Amino acid sequence: MSKKLVEVKNLKQYFNVGGSILKPKYVKAVDNVSLFINKGETLGLVGESGCGKTTLGRTILRLYEPTGGQIFYDGKDITKVDMLPYRRKMQIVFQDPYASLDPRMTVGDIVGEAIDIHKLAKNKNERRDIIISLLERVGLNSEHANRYPHEFSGGQRQRIGIARALAVNPEFIVCDEPVSALDVSIQAQIINMFEELQEEMGLTYLFIAHDLSVVKHISQRIGVMYLGKLVELAESFELIFHSAHPYTKSLISAIPVADPISARSSKRIVLEGDVPSPLNPPSGCRFRTRCPYATDICAEKEPELREISSGHYTACHHFDKI
Repeated sequence: MSKKLVEVKNLKQYFNVGGSILKPKYVKAVDNVSLFINKGETLGLVGESGCGKTTLGRTILRLYEPTGGQIFYDGKDITKVDMLPYRRKMQIVFQDPYASLDPRMTVGDIVGEAIDIHKLAKNKNERRDIIISLLERVGLNSEHANRYPHEFSGGQRQRIGIARALAVNPEFIVCDEPVSALDVSIQAQIINMFEELQEEMGLTYLFIAHDLSVVKHISQRIGVMYLGKLVELAESFELIFHSAHPYTKSLISAIPVADPISARSSKRIVLEGDVPSPLNPPSGCRFRTRCPYATDICAEKEPELREISSGHYTACHHFDKI
C-alpha cells in the first residue's frame, strides 16, 4: 500500500478581477480539485495554457493562499499552518529559467540562500562545500558558483534552479513546466536528470507540462485539467491507451508519432471552437461547448469525477460511449 505524501481535497483558487464591491468578478483558476500523490511517485499534470495547472501547483505549496478546500502533507492539514518548516520539505522548479533567478546574485548565493535561511551549514566552508556538491550533482562545476545568471544558457540556468530546489534536501518538488523553454536535446538531459535525482533521493514530483509525450515518459500517473477542473486521472499507460474523456483523447491524438507509416494511419481529433473565458465558463460541463458527444444533460449538470475502473477517474456523462 503506497503512502500518500500530498493530498488536496476540493481545492479552490479564485482570483478577484474587478467588478463591484457587491458583485465582484472572479476567475476560477482552480475549482474543486481533489487528488493525491504517493510517496516516491511522479504525478503528471497536463492541459492547454490557462487551464490552471501552474496555479494548482503553486496553491499546493501555498505560494497562493487557497480560496477553499484542504491541503494535506504526510497526513497533516497544512492549509492554515505556518509554512516555514514545510518549505524545507516542499520546493518548486519554475518554468522560466530566465525570470526565476535574481540577476544581481551569483549562482553560489542563489543556491546558498535557502541554506542560510534554514541554517543548514555550520560555517562558510561547509556552506561552500554544500553549494559545490549541489552544482556538481546537477552537471555544473565549482567555477560556476562565482558567475551570474546572464553568463549561462537556458539549460544551465534550469540546472541552477534545480540545484536551488535541492539545497534544502526536500521530499516533494513541484516541477512547473521545467523543460518547456528549452531546446529538445536539452529537454531530454533535464528529464533524465530528474529521474536520476528521484532514484537517488527518493523524491516525489508533481510534474506540470502541456506536452503529453514528455509527461508520459516521466510519470506513473497523469491528471488532465481543463478550465480549472480535473477531467481525468489514471495510470500513465491506462490514460494513453484507454482514455475515457473526449478532451484527453484529443490531447493524445496530438502527440507526434516518429514513424511516418503509423503517423499517416493515426487520426488527429481536432476540437472545434475556442476555450471559453474562465470569467464566464459554460454551465454544467465546461468542455461541452467543444465536445462532439455533448447533450442536454451536459449543460444542466456538472459531471463529477468518478472512478470508472481501478484507479481510473473521469468527469464525463458519456464516458461509456467514447
